[in-house]
Amino acid sequence: MKHHPVVKSIIENSSKAHIQLSVEELIDVALQNNEGQLTDTGAFAADTGEFTGRSPKDKYVVMDDTTRDSVWWGEVNHPMEEKVFNNLYAKVLQHIKGKELFVRHAYACADPAYRTNIEVVTESAYQNIFANNLFLRPEKNELDVEDPEWLIIASPSFRANPEIDGTRQHNFTIINFTQKIILIGGSGYTGEIKKGIFTVLNYVLPHQKNVLSMHCSANIGAKNDTSVFFGLSGTGKTTLSADPKRKLIGDDEHGWANNTIFNFEGGCYAKCVDLTEEKEPQIWNAIKSGALVENVRFFPNTNQVNFEDISVTENTRVAYPIDYIDNIAIPSVGNSPENIFFLTADAFGVLPPVSKLSPGQAMYHFISGYTAKVAGTEAGITEPQATFSACFGKAFLPLHPARYAEMLGKKLNENPQVNVWLINTGWSGGAYGVGSRMKLSFTRAMITAALEGKLNNVEYIKHPIFGLSIPLTCPEVPSELLNPRNTWANGDEYDSKANHLANLFNKNFEQYADGCSQEILNAAPKATATA
Repeated sequence: MKHHPVVKSIIENSSKAHIQLSVEELIDVALQNNEGQLTDTGAFAADTGEFTGRSPKDKYVVMDDTTRDSVWWGEVNHPMEEKVFNNLYAKVLQHIKGKELFVRHAYACADPAYRTNIEVVTESAYQNIFANNLFLRPEKNELDVEDPEWLIIASPSFRANPEIDGTRQHNFTIINFTQKIILIGGSGYTGEIKKGIFTVLNYVLPHQKNVLSMHCSANIGAKNDTSVFFGLSGTGKTTLSADPKRKLIGDDEHGWANNTIFNFEGGCYAKCVDLTEEKEPQIWNAIKSGALVENVRFFPNTNQVNFEDISVTENTRVAYPIDYIDNIAIPSVGNSPENIFFLTADAFGVLPPVSKLSPGQAMYHFISGYTAKVAGTEAGITEPQATFSACFGKAFLPLHPARYAEMLGKKLNENPQVNVWLINTGWSGGAYGVGSRMKLSFTRAMITAALEGKLNNVEYIKHPIFGLSIPLTCPEVPSELLNPRNTWANGDEYDSKANHLANLFNKNFEQYADGCSQEILNAAPKATATA
């Protein structure tokens, strides 16, 4: 088996190195080491320790000649000097000497042209189960011929000293694009492993290989037509992309090359809070032998998971290989898309339930990455809360969001058959508290109509503020629902709320405007002067 040069030394200096164990073998070791327990369905349940989610403020990128002039430094990408990284890296290597370790080969990118080979070294067996389940799994005959390109070292027991080591606190995730290393310390949360590689691909593919990286799900229809779904949490991305008539390419991370859409991953990392078989049958049925559930709790005196118990965290998760789901595309690759859906749950009740976007509007809404959450429980908060995340994944963007948007615009110009739709799965007839949530059956009917070309030749009108093209008719959907202003009891109140939301969009976009083309800027909503 070929190893990363550093891993050879790590293996030699370990007390015991478990190399490329099967999931069954990893579970046996995890049980022996008291890392967790089996659930009644055979899945392995582990706690990730102090951290039950990512720690974005403790994520760093090494600033050197490779990254200095290309990375989008600031709120998302915190710079770390090369010498600071090297000192910390040496400390971690020293720390894991003499420990029992787990070594795994994996890769990312299902399109062979962009395959990225990875070697993962973890302190815990459960972390290695995660790496097996989430990344693509090489065949045995590939282990002797594929050289690892990227190295991930995850050491939860190492605690940095902020005063000496140049970190904010004792945990960290550091990406070194020159040495091709992801160094994780002080946190056992496995999502740092997954999103570390996603961040790498969000830099390497657009910056070096002319591939648009995307935080989205994707599926394929019977006619080999590919669709892509973008959306923040709560917008319905997982539910709406899980279509029994279409094969799933992947549910979270993809690349758009010249002629292909391809999955970065070999598995799924799904939320489990309030999970039921009725609501999410695919996820429910995937929690079986070989799956990894994290930070869950059990019904008393049983090993049956209580998915309503969020006493540890609301961010309970399950990691499983993608073939635990029925109806998947093998390999996880499709043609360039024919339809792209931006999903938003607009709790202001302003945006149309379905509208068509021009390339400029597509780039604008891609950068905006909008959804809205319902009003919170804090005293005095009665309005929905607007949420914006650039490119629907701001936390994982090493480049300026305009770089990804311009690539999207270029793809749309090169592929004029692509339709881009904005789908509002949120409120109609008023904001949250007055209006009602759009019925899932209507949303599915709108998406089906778009997929089947039934919205291609209908009449459209322009939204006066957002400029979106609204169809006047859609099969299986009452026409009176399509124009959101008509669903409100008071049109003036709708206009006021629409102007309010337009101003929120424009205020959010100020941080990106300097890096954007005029085509993108022209697609901004036009709030009236009286707003």
